[in-house]
Amino acid sequence: MVVSERGLNRATLGRQLLLRREPLGVVEATRRIVAIQGQQAASPYVALWNRIDGFEPDELDAAFARRELVKATLMRFTLHVVHAEDHLPMHKAMQPSLRTRLGDARYTEAGLTRDDADAVIAKLLEFLAEPRSNAEIEAWLQDQIDGPPKSMWWALRAFMPVLHSPTGGPWAFGYRPTYRAAVAAHTPLDPDASDAALQTLVWRYLEGFGPATMADIAQFASVQRARARAAIEALGNKLETLEGPDGKDLYDVPGGLRPDEDTPAPSRFLPMWDSTLLAYADRGRLVPAEYRKIITRTNGDTLPTLLVDGYVAGVWRTVDDGIEATAFHRLPAKTWKELAVEARALTKFLAKRDPHPYSRYHHWWAKLPDHETRVLPRDVKKRPAAPTEV
Repeated sequence: MVVSERGLNRATLGRQLLLRREPLGVVEATRRIVAIQGQQAASPYVALWNRIDGFEPDELDAAFARRELVKATLMRFTLHVVHAEDHLPMHKAMQPSLRTRLGDARYTEAGLTRDDADAVIAKLLEFLAEPRSNAEIEAWLQDQIDGPPKSMWWALRAFMPVLHSPTGGPWAFGYRPTYRAAVAAHTPLDPDASDAALQTLVWRYLEGFGPATMADIAQFASVQRARARAAIEALGNKLETLEGPDGKDLYDVPGGLRPDEDTPAPSRFLPMWDSTLLAYADRGRLVPAEYRKIITRTNGDTLPTLLVDGYVAGVWRTVDDGIEATAFHRLPAKTWKELAVEARALTKFLAKRDPHPYSRYHHWWAKLPDHETRVLPRDVKKRPAAPTEV
């Protein structure tokens, strides 16, 4: 079976709950979409607002407090929100990659070794039986190692089984994180378990993002392609093999959702670092090639984007009067009306917690090329401002 480019787009949208808002709870929705980028505290909330019918942020707060959903460093060395049952398999699968921090110059030039790190893990996990701040952990490490504690903790927090603990504030996690152990202090960290765990990660990835190539799988998990290939081969005939639009093999779970390529896709305001934009080696599945460098800034910040007919068509940010939407190409009046409805709902949602969650990133807008920009007002009685070139 050959899957077209548009067919791949619709498969991703369907599995990521972006073809329609679903009547799901936050735990089940997160399990379905597998992993939510969590570098910015508001992003998981905005991501689920786009996907769940009637989403209330208090539900996500409660899921974090009960540890049904957890936030940790996982794929691509970035923070993700995942179902609690997915965390340890993903963490184990990532161990060979995450432990490369111990070979980084920022660690080795401090005079620290792999043995130094391994010697302190069990005691540190015991210390992290309750939430601890960076300052508390570094002070504790100061008494345990012969070297700079900041460098040690920088490496350890990447590959140790630790979770971010909720700190309160508008979006559960603030800019001063606290950490707690994900496992008991003396749980063995078996490096030999990583290959079996990677098979679990591959399966879960394909459930949420398939069909996908071997390169896509390696990109998502930040593993060498040889490891990705070995995991695919180990799963064998449990997976379906399809043909992509470029003739490359695509892998998928049996029965994976693949909507008709003509399925309508609603407009959406995706959060910063939405996982759908980062989960593939070929990001053209959702991001036109000419827009990729516009939405991804030089330090890796991925701006909040407009999704129109299933593809990135611009960026957005909050302003005092509502949502400022910048389109990278001309949009029809019908689309602007759809975006205006979404914008009013989004501003109402954000007002419950923080009307301007991404304000610290607004400096990037001064560096955007000239495009059509409209302010979509929060008040339905106000007419949208006339388009401007900025």
